[in-house]
Amino acid sequence: MIKWSRIIAFLLIVGLTFGIIGATAAGVVKGITLGLDLRGGFEILYEVKPIEEGQELNQNTMKDTVAAIIKRIDIIGVSEPEVSIEGTNRIRVKLAGVTNQEDARRLLGTPAKLAFLSPTGEELMTGNDLAESGASVQYDEVKRPYIALKLKDANKFKSITEEYLGQPIHIALDEDILTSPVVQSVISGGVASITGSYTVQEATELAAILNAGALPVEMKELYSNSVGAKLGQESLEKSVYASGIAVILIFGFMFFFYRWPGVIAIITLIAYMYLLLLILNWMNATLTLPGIAAFILTVGMAVDANIITYERIKEELRTGKTLLSAVRAGQRRSLSTILDANITTMIAGAVMFYFGTSAVQGFAITLMVGIVITMITAVFGTRLLLAVWVRSNALRKPWFYGVKESEIGEL
Repeated sequence: MIKWSRIIAFLLIVGLTFGIIGATAAGVVKGITLGLDLRGGFEILYEVKPIEEGQELNQNTMKDTVAAIIKRIDIIGVSEPEVSIEGTNRIRVKLAGVTNQEDARRLLGTPAKLAFLSPTGEELMTGNDLAESGASVQYDEVKRPYIALKLKDANKFKSITEEYLGQPIHIALDEDILTSPVVQSVISGGVASITGSYTVQEATELAAILNAGALPVEMKELYSNSVGAKLGQESLEKSVYASGIAVILIFGFMFFFYRWPGVIAIITLIAYMYLLLLILNWMNATLTLPGIAAFILTVGMAVDANIITYERIKEELRTGKTLLSAVRAGQRRSLSTILDANITTMIAGAVMFYFGTSAVQGFAITLMVGIVITMITAVFGTRLLLAVWVRSNALRKPWFYGVKESEIGEL
């Protein structure tokens, strides 16, 4: 006798699942951050070297360098940059959506070491003596832009101008002398200026670099890669198209070989893909081409968990067991195999994340998150729906579960 309450419960679970997915999927997809290989942009790998003899490159130095780079990226206005430390002396910078790559390269790589020098070249003050946000663009009487510098210690600058009254003080940036004003009088306000034939854009950029501060190390560019916005869009479209074909083929395979359980697997796979995107969105993870590859791989792994379970159920049905007994035995005996496979893959993902570069780490994160969600949807979700349906006493013939009548009793 068919138990309609079970069928209604099954339909309610499925309806609620698809209702949530339909209402929120568009926002989840739009919230995914795309990497530069899908969106276009610029990537640079730097080798970090000591800027002074005897300087030690430790973890704190690398973190300070990353902080300085991020300040400079803020000047460019790039949202959600990726700046990561690789090994002991390398920093990788990824800037998605950058259009002017030469400006980005110059801003990131300029040491920006500001110095006030005596007539003999002795260092009197450095950029560390600038007040916070102490560099600003001002205009002279004929509207020419110059950079005004406000110093932390006005008395220190006053003493310097007293000592070198009537002599030039050189203001240098990265050993290039920008200006050499002659001290006409003692300056007590703690304000200096850099003049020259600057455009407004050049003066604004120089002031921003000075406010960001000098890099604590020297950075040598080892590798750079640029992806045009059009090429990134084409990569995204082709990846989505290929992924769609792969998913459709997987769905077709499950339906053809497993029939009604295959339909249940398709339902849970759709929920799986939604949950994976949702969690990546919550994590603010960046989706790249390797990430899409990991996404499709984990879909295949979720299918594999279903296949292991369904094949065990088919074997139990062929021995002549009832449908309910076969489902219980198949689910119980397949669980250890599924756990073993997923745990070993999780270990491999953790190793890739720990030792890999940023692209490999993106693949590993998607893979590991996918494995966790596989256990929730492809294992427990599928088992719940299948158990609810089997207890409804509907579609009980072995054919609906991929077993022919003639095969029963063969084992």
